[in-house]
Amino acid sequence: MARAVFRVEHRLGIPAPAHVVWQVLADLERWGQWNPIYPKAEGRLSIGGRLEITETMPGGEPVQITPTVVDWVPDAQILWRMSQKLGFLKRLRYLEIDPLSDEGCIFANGEDWYGRPARYVTSAQRRAMREGFAALGEALSARAVSVWR
Repeated sequence: MARAVFRVEHRLGIPAPAHVVWQVLADLERWGQWNPIYPKAEGRLSIGGRLEITETMPGGEPVQITPTVVDWVPDAQILWRMSQKLGFLKRLRYLEIDPLSDEGCIFANGEDWYGRPARYVTSAQRRAMREGFAALGEALSARAVSVWR
């Protein structure tokens, strides 16, 4: 894939083991109970699998997306991609867990945008994505800690 036009990412430490964070993250059908930007998600985590997700960024309207799982590794990551604008815009979304110790990890979630239409994403849209990704990280942390304790 060509170099990304832009990337939006949020990282934070979670005071819970990576396997607990993964347990929460991999349970797509329960995302609606805690996930502020993906209140509905269905599908199976499998390479080439299609997901059906409702995406709601701060200040935006809900949008239905149907990404394809590119890769997933238990306790480590989920990657999906999708195309828009007749295939001229490509988005690669990642949710990654890096263990630090038996009781903590780093969670990174972000998205790379490729293609000419990505140049026209406004600063307000980028800000909404940053806020949304931060909210997702904080909500995942709270959920994982409550499951673990």
